[in-house]
Amino acid sequence: MRLDINLATQPYEDSRRFWLQWGGALAALGVLSLALLYLTFNAWLGARKDRVLISQYEQQIAERDRERADAQALMNAPQNANTRDRSQFLNDLFYRKAFSWTRVFENLEDVMPPRVHVVSIHPELTNENDLAIKLVVAGDSRERALELVRKMEASKHFRQTQIQQESAEAANSGNQGDTVKFDISALYVPETPEQTAQGGTP
Repeated sequence: MRLDINLATQPYEDSRRFWLQWGGALAALGVLSLALLYLTFNAWLGARKDRVLISQYEQQIAERDRERADAQALMNAPQNANTRDRSQFLNDLFYRKAFSWTRVFENLEDVMPPRVHVVSIHPELTNENDLAIKLVVAGDSRERALELVRKMEASKHFRQTQIQQESAEAANSGNQGDTVKFDISALYVPETPEQTAQGGTP
Protein backbone atom coordinates (compact mmCIF):
# COMPACT_ATOMS: atom_id res chain seq x y z
CA MET A 1 0.00 0.00 0.00
CA ARG A 2 1.35 3.45 -1.10
CA LEU A 3 0.62 6.70 0.72
CA ASP A 4 1.30 10.14 -0.82
CA ILE A 5 2.28 12.57 1.94
CA ASN A 6 2.58 16.34 1.28
CA LEU A 7 5.30 17.62 3.56
CA ALA A 8 4.90 21.28 2.48
CA THR A 9 3.88 23.67 5.26
CA GLN A 10 1.58 25.64 2.86
CA PRO A 11 -0.60 24.31 0.04
CA TYR A 12 0.55 25.02 -3.48
CA GLU A 13 -0.92 28.17 -5.10
CA ASP A 14 -0.55 29.25 -8.73
CA SER A 15 0.39 32.92 -8.03
CA ARG A 16 1.35 33.59 -11.61
CA ARG A 17 -2.09 32.68 -12.86
CA PHE A 18 -3.71 34.80 -10.13
CA TRP A 19 -1.73 37.91 -11.07
CA LEU A 20 -2.39 37.37 -14.76
CA GLN A 21 -6.11 37.24 -14.10
CA TRP A 22 -6.47 40.00 -11.51
CA GLY A 23 -3.36 42.13 -11.78
CA GLY A 24 -4.67 44.25 -14.64
CA ALA A 25 -7.94 44.91 -12.85
CA LEU A 26 -6.13 45.88 -9.65
CA ALA A 27 -3.82 48.20 -11.58
CA ALA A 28 -6.80 49.86 -13.32
CA LEU A 29 -8.53 50.33 -9.97
CA GLY A 30 -5.36 51.86 -8.58
CA VAL A 31 -5.07 54.30 -11.48
CA LEU A 32 -8.77 55.19 -11.17
CA SER A 33 -8.37 55.77 -7.44
CA LEU A 34 -5.39 58.07 -8.02
CA ALA A 35 -7.31 60.00 -10.67
CA LEU A 36 -10.28 60.44 -8.33
CA LEU A 37 -7.99 61.59 -5.54
CA TYR A 38 -6.36 64.09 -7.90
CA LEU A 39 -9.72 65.46 -9.06
CA THR A 40 -10.98 65.65 -5.49
CA PHE A 41 -7.88 67.53 -4.39
CA ASN A 42 -8.16 69.97 -7.29
CA ALA A 43 -11.85 70.55 -6.54
CA TRP A 44 -11.00 71.18 -2.90
CA LEU A 45 -8.32 73.69 -3.91
CA GLY A 46 -10.75 75.42 -6.30
CA ALA A 47 -13.46 75.59 -3.65
CA ARG A 48 -10.96 76.99 -1.17
CA LYS A 49 -9.97 79.73 -3.62
CA ASP A 50 -13.64 80.50 -4.27
CA ARG A 51 -14.29 80.78 -0.54
CA VAL A 52 -11.37 83.19 -0.18
CA LEU A 53 -12.66 85.32 -3.09
CA ILE A 54 -16.20 85.31 -1.71
CA SER A 55 -14.90 86.35 1.69
CA GLN A 56 -12.92 89.20 0.11
CA TYR A 57 -15.96 90.37 -1.87
CA GLU A 58 -18.14 90.22 1.23
CA GLN A 59 -15.62 92.32 3.11
CA GLN A 60 -15.51 94.86 0.26
CA ILE A 61 -19.31 95.01 0.14
CA ALA A 62 -19.50 95.46 3.91
CA GLU A 63 -16.89 98.21 3.71
CA ARG A 64 -18.80 100.00 0.94
CA ASP A 65 -22.02 99.67 2.95
CA ARG A 66 -20.32 101.21 5.97
CA GLU A 67 -18.96 104.06 3.86
CA ARG A 68 -22.39 104.65 2.35
CA ALA A 69 -24.05 104.57 5.77
CA ASP A 70 -21.46 107.03 7.14
CA ALA A 71 -21.94 109.34 4.17
CA GLN A 72 -25.72 109.12 4.51
CA ALA A 73 -25.51 109.88 8.23
CA LEU A 74 -23.27 112.86 7.50
CA MET A 75 -25.67 114.19 4.87
CA ASN A 76 -28.65 113.69 7.20
CA ALA A 77 -27.04 115.75 9.96
CA PRO A 78 -29.03 118.94 10.68
CA GLN A 79 -26.07 121.20 9.91
CA ASN A 80 -25.83 119.67 6.42
CA ALA A 81 -29.51 120.03 5.52
CA ASN A 82 -28.88 122.86 3.05
CA THR A 83 -26.08 120.94 1.33
CA ARG A 84 -28.22 117.80 1.14
CA ASP A 85 -31.18 119.64 -0.35
CA ARG A 86 -29.00 121.44 -2.87
CA SER A 87 -27.31 118.18 -3.84
CA GLN A 88 -30.69 116.50 -4.32
CA PHE A 89 -31.91 119.44 -6.39
CA LEU A 90 -28.83 119.32 -8.64
CA ASN A 91 -29.08 115.55 -9.01
CA ASP A 92 -32.71 115.92 -10.07
CA LEU A 93 -31.68 118.49 -12.66
CA PHE A 94 -28.95 116.23 -14.02
CA TYR A 95 -31.30 113.27 -14.32
CA ARG A 96 -34.02 115.36 -15.93
CA LYS A 97 -31.47 116.77 -18.36
CA ALA A 98 -30.64 113.20 -19.36
CA PHE A 99 -34.26 112.82 -20.48
CA SER A 100 -34.43 113.85 -24.13
CA TRP A 101 -37.92 114.00 -25.61
CA THR A 102 -36.48 113.63 -29.08
CA ARG A 103 -34.54 110.49 -28.15
CA VAL A 104 -37.50 108.99 -26.29
CA PHE A 105 -39.82 109.40 -29.26
CA GLU A 106 -37.15 108.02 -31.60
CA ASN A 107 -36.74 104.97 -29.35
CA LEU A 108 -40.51 104.52 -29.13
CA GLU A 109 -40.84 104.83 -32.88
CA ASP A 110 -38.41 101.91 -33.26
CA VAL A 111 -40.64 99.62 -31.18
CA MET A 112 -44.12 100.96 -31.96
CA PRO A 113 -46.27 98.42 -33.88
CA PRO A 114 -48.56 99.55 -36.71
CA ARG A 115 -51.93 101.08 -35.72
CA VAL A 116 -50.72 101.88 -32.19
CA HIS A 117 -49.94 105.45 -31.16
CA VAL A 118 -48.96 107.39 -28.05
CA VAL A 119 -51.75 109.37 -26.42
CA SER A 120 -49.64 110.83 -23.62
CA ILE A 121 -46.27 110.35 -21.96
CA HIS A 122 -45.12 111.47 -18.53
CA PRO A 123 -41.53 111.13 -17.19
CA GLU A 124 -40.70 111.06 -13.49
CA LEU A 125 -37.72 110.31 -11.27
CA THR A 126 -38.00 107.30 -8.95
CA ASN A 127 -36.59 107.08 -5.43
CA GLU A 128 -33.70 105.07 -6.88
CA ASN A 129 -32.92 107.92 -9.30
CA ASP A 130 -34.17 105.94 -12.29
CA LEU A 131 -36.04 107.65 -15.10
CA ALA A 132 -39.54 106.20 -15.24
CA ILE A 133 -42.03 106.93 -17.99
CA LYS A 134 -45.77 106.41 -17.95
CA LEU A 135 -47.28 105.92 -21.38
CA VAL A 136 -50.87 105.96 -22.49
CA VAL A 137 -51.16 104.23 -25.87
CA ALA A 138 -54.19 103.41 -27.97
CA GLY A 139 -54.82 101.08 -30.87
CA ASP A 140 -57.27 98.79 -32.58
CA SER A 141 -56.29 95.52 -30.86
CA ARG A 142 -54.96 94.20 -27.58
CA GLU A 143 -52.40 92.02 -29.40
CA ARG A 144 -50.64 95.08 -30.81
CA ALA A 145 -50.32 96.61 -27.35
CA LEU A 146 -48.83 93.36 -26.07
CA GLU A 147 -46.46 93.39 -29.04
CA LEU A 148 -45.37 96.90 -28.01
CA VAL A 149 -44.62 95.69 -24.47
CA ARG A 150 -42.57 92.77 -25.81
CA LYS A 151 -40.59 95.05 -28.11
CA MET A 152 -39.94 97.52 -25.30
CA GLU A 153 -38.67 94.70 -23.09
CA ALA A 154 -36.32 93.59 -25.86
CA SER A 155 -35.05 97.14 -26.41
CA LYS A 156 -31.90 98.47 -24.75
CA HIS A 157 -33.72 101.65 -23.76
CA PHE A 158 -36.59 100.27 -21.65
CA ARG A 159 -36.68 98.03 -18.60
CA GLN A 160 -39.41 96.58 -16.35
CA THR A 161 -42.09 97.33 -18.93
CA GLN A 162 -45.59 96.39 -17.82
CA ILE A 163 -49.22 97.20 -18.51
CA GLN A 164 -50.79 99.04 -15.59
CA GLN A 165 -54.33 99.42 -16.89
CA GLU A 166 -56.42 98.43 -19.90
CA SER A 167 -59.67 100.02 -21.01
CA ALA A 168 -61.99 99.84 -23.99
CA GLU A 169 -62.52 102.83 -26.22
CA ALA A 170 -65.92 103.78 -27.55
CA ALA A 171 -66.03 103.79 -31.33
CA ASN A 172 -66.34 107.32 -32.73
CA SER A 173 -64.79 109.40 -35.46
CA GLY A 174 -62.47 111.25 -33.10
CA ASN A 175 -60.30 108.38 -31.85
CA GLN A 176 -58.76 107.22 -35.14
CA GLY A 177 -60.50 103.85 -34.95
CA ASP A 178 -59.01 103.02 -31.53
CA THR A 179 -60.83 100.32 -29.60
CA VAL A 180 -58.47 99.81 -26.63
CA LYS A 181 -56.28 102.04 -24.48
CA PHE A 182 -53.38 100.95 -22.28
CA ASP A 183 -51.45 102.59 -19.46
CA ILE A 184 -47.86 101.32 -19.66
CA SER A 185 -45.01 101.97 -17.25
CA ALA A 186 -41.32 101.41 -17.89
CA LEU A 187 -37.88 102.52 -16.79
CA TYR A 188 -36.12 104.50 -19.47
CA VAL A 189 -32.40 103.96 -20.10
CA PRO A 190 -30.99 107.08 -21.78
CA GLU A 191 -28.05 106.90 -24.11
CA THR A 192 -24.58 107.46 -22.73
CA PRO A 193 -22.60 110.50 -23.93
CA GLU A 194 -20.44 108.13 -26.01
CA GLN A 195 -23.50 106.67 -27.73
CA THR A 196 -24.89 110.15 -28.37
CA ALA A 197 -21.58 111.27 -29.89
CA GLN A 198 -21.62 108.24 -32.18
CA GLY A 199 -25.10 109.02 -33.41
CA GLY A 200 -27.07 106.87 -30.96
CA THR A 201 -27.88 103.18 -30.91
CA PRO A 202 -30.83 101.39 -32.47
